[in-house]
Amino acid sequence: MKRPDGRRYLRARTLARFLPALLVLGGFCYDHFMPREFTAVPFFTAAPLVAAPLLSLAGTVVTGVASLIGIIAVRLRHAGPGQVDALTETVTVAIVAVLAVVINRLVRRSDARLATAREIAEAAQRAVLPRPQERLGGLEIAARYEAAQAGASIGGDLYAVQDTPHGVRLVVGDVRGKGLGAVAAVAVLIGAFREAAEQESTLEAVAQRLERALARDVTRRDAARLDPTVPHEGFVTAVLAEFPHGAGPARIVNRGHPPPLLLLADGALRTLEAPWTALPLGLGELGTWPDRAEEVDFPAGATLLFYTDGLSEARDADGVFYDPAARLRGSSFPAPRALLTTLAEEVREHTGGSTTDDMALLAVRRP
Repeated sequence: MKRPDGRRYLRARTLARFLPALLVLGGFCYDHFMPREFTAVPFFTAAPLVAAPLLSLAGTVVTGVASLIGIIAVRLRHAGPGQVDALTETVTVAIVAVLAVVINRLVRRSDARLATAREIAEAAQRAVLPRPQERLGGLEIAARYEAAQAGASIGGDLYAVQDTPHGVRLVVGDVRGKGLGAVAAVAVLIGAFREAAEQESTLEAVAQRLERALARDVTRRDAARLDPTVPHEGFVTAVLAEFPHGAGPARIVNRGHPPPLLLLADGALRTLEAPWTALPLGLGELGTWPDRAEEVDFPAGATLLFYTDGLSEARDADGVFYDPAARLRGSSFPAPRALLTTLAEEVREHTGGSTTDDMALLAVRRP
């Protein structure tokens, strides 16, 4: 599998930070090697403008002062006729340097607002998706939510784990869309799962309860929408699993979600493709048929990995998808948390730190 170098992105950012200094230096070189009638003012005006979005306030001020000193030094070197031009060029660079400081403050203020919005969104996400216990019903469990780096909108990835009289049950899903509408759908599904996991005797019945809960929520929001042209998050891809207390096979119901990966203790890996097709939750009006759970051997030392498409659809600069199955085949990890940490780090390297979709990971291991 092709392994792109994620360091290219970091290298480009580092070089960009040196660009203002290179422009100032370029102005001196241009003035030294070019005839007197050619002016280096474009270099000295560009430097602080480039520094404004890239550097801190101090860096922008230093760049502006360096540019001003540079144009003054250049004009003194050519002292003589054309003093009006010299004064105009100096004032121009000074004005641009001041504007660069103003732009820097506006950019930093906007960044601070985005960071605050991101923190609030992630706090809301954590409130809706609390981290499960690390040991539950004799299983080792780890969950991880990686928010997309671009923008401040939050996605609709979800997970929940619950110990019930019927065994440990879980759900991992992905709501179509982002923003508060997606979070509302996540809250509805998590609430319905918590209740159904305790009450329903079969995993298939839990899936049907989630279907009905989502249908009611969609109907309610359709009635409350002021603008019918605004789309809502109408369906959810999801996978549900049930692990009996003690030994025994796991049971899985897949509703249009990426297939889980079963990693055995010896490094062998199975992709648990659903043996039959099922629509995502919320699309019951397109066709109805009973859910059927697949039984999967889950021996001691095995780990089941559930994930959303933020993992399998993470791309590098060349558009190559990250392949978790190819990466994990032949590997072993001491604990579920180590597995999820490795995946998160590799996806970050694969994409160069510029992921565009949220990613939910849940790993369950039978000691």
